[in-house]
Amino acid sequence: MIFWRYTMAVSFAMLMLSACDSGVELSGMPVPEAPARKVDAQQMALGKKVFLANCAVCHGDKAEGNANWRQRDADGNYPAPPLNGSGHAWHHSLEVLKASISNGSPKGKGKMPAWKGKLSEQEIEATMAWFQSQWPQPVYDAWYEMQQRGR
Repeated sequence: MIFWRYTMAVSFAMLMLSACDSGVELSGMPVPEAPARKVDAQQMALGKKVFLANCAVCHGDKAEGNANWRQRDADGNYPAPPLNGSGHAWHHSLEVLKASISNGSPKGKGKMPAWKGKLSEQEIEATMAWFQSQWPQPVYDAWYEMQQRGR
């Protein structure tokens, strides 16, 4: 079951990344372009600053993640995944992303620490906005469409 989900997610991501701006499809249905991303310069600056100070040590300066993020390490945990749209973060809602950052990785899944109480809600939201700004437009469009459908 997990392998199937993983295979589907990777296949979908590859489809989205290889698609051009027009004609992108999701489950056989065209994916409309998302509304223009709202960019708040102050929020982006804060998000980048927080990311570089706290997240980049594991996720990389450009949110590229660990090259072996799909393979468990010697401790049985998964290394830090990419957050730049090339991994699986884009298929999670903002609520799920925020909970992952706030609460950290479930035991045995990764080494992500809980940032709740260490980072403010504003800092967490700015960090998410910054790494989402790294997503290619087709990935953002697909993410936005899934959010609209309640996934």
